[in-house]
Amino acid sequence: MNLDALITHVPDLALAAALAWGAGLRLYLVVFLFGLAGLGGFWPLPEHLQVLSHPAVLAASGFMAFVELFADKLPWLDSVWDALHTLIRIPAGAALAAAVFGDAGAATATAMALLGGTLTATTHFAKAGTRAAVNTSPEPFSNVAVSLAEDALVVGGTWMATQYPLLFLGLIALFVLTALLLLRMLVRGARRMFSRTVPAGDRPGAPRR
Repeated sequence: MNLDALITHVPDLALAAALAWGAGLRLYLVVFLFGLAGLGGFWPLPEHLQVLSHPAVLAASGFMAFVELFADKLPWLDSVWDALHTLIRIPAGAALAAAVFGDAGAATATAMALLGGTLTATTHFAKAGTRAAVNTSPEPFSNVAVSLAEDALVVGGTWMATQYPLLFLGLIALFVLTALLLLRMLVRGARRMFSRTVPAGDRPGAPRR
């Protein structure tokens, strides 16, 4: 693919990235927002994504976005919600990213499914790990603040992907690097916590008495 063709596909790449990234944070909200934008003529959806603007899909995604709006702000329920949606968000993000390039051939669609699913998984696990860490705080306000920040992030990211696609792609690359570093920190923190709670004699590698 030459430079001119790549530039031409920047809006589609941004759309695929926005859907995959948004699915990892707020699957139903990002589907609802893009469906609403397509229905109102604010953003032309690719042929394979025009179903998002169908009234039935809008009603379902809008209802689930409303449910998630509250479920995500209750301590510990948000972590249960995230755990359940591990099996939903990742394949949905892969499918949405692939649908953007549904007319480009099976190979391109498959490649976008792999990339989209990876982006969704990275976003989802970074979100779930962060929320689990926040839930260790005894007060509920930090949980609500983080959840509201995620809501605003998805809305702002959706708008930026449609208005400034190249900038959005750059920020997504930065987000992925940050998320990977965050996941590494969370894994290290979980290991340290595990080592403090497990008796010394029961730790892996400890000498047997």
